[in-house]
Amino acid sequence: MLWPKQWPGLAKHQDVSKVHQPSLFKGIAGGNTAAELQLGPDALQAWQGRVLQYQQQQRKPCHPGQGQLFAIPSDPAIPTAAVPDPLSLPAQHLQFWRWPAPPQRGAALYFVFDHSLGAGNDLLLYLGETCQADRRWKGEHDCKAYLAAYGEGLVRCGQLPQLSIRFWCDAPSNTRARRLLELEQIQLWQPPFNKECRQRWQTPFQNS
Repeated sequence: MLWPKQWPGLAKHQDVSKVHQPSLFKGIAGGNTAAELQLGPDALQAWQGRVLQYQQQQRKPCHPGQGQLFAIPSDPAIPTAAVPDPLSLPAQHLQFWRWPAPPQRGAALYFVFDHSLGAGNDLLLYLGETCQADRRWKGEHDCKAYLAAYGEGLVRCGQLPQLSIRFWCDAPSNTRARRLLELEQIQLWQPPFNKECRQRWQTPFQNS
């Protein structure tokens, strides 16, 4: 897969269909000097290492129970499905929606990865659900602002952003069932850009 040589600038967007997520990277995105001074290669690598260690532990066949960090509602009337390891899904460029024919349509879960740490050290940054896999990333999305600021932070610390997005298109068409799966996956992987996880991963990118 070919990665872009330069990080494309992405404007901040807001998804009005979901609860607004305050930017975890507002210090960098806003050019805050104090936040920039806090972000160095050591701080960045330490943060990446914490997220990576947790997510790699979840891939082990018998990982220790992590406990339930937030409640997931259940409904016995709604069928469940087994979601594969997102790394087993085909990787696509974030600008996939510009292709003449969309590679996927309909209901899906999607996963955004950073591969800048090299093979076997893939960071799951964000996951979400959609009923329009061919359009979801084309429109407004808060995660685009997070990724833009994250990319700036990587470049500032000498890393090259290498991002991909992956879709699981066997997600239920039923909205409630799909959102329950999304919550289960968020609890499993704890992606740092999802609002449910931002208190767990205190990032060096935010000027608090």
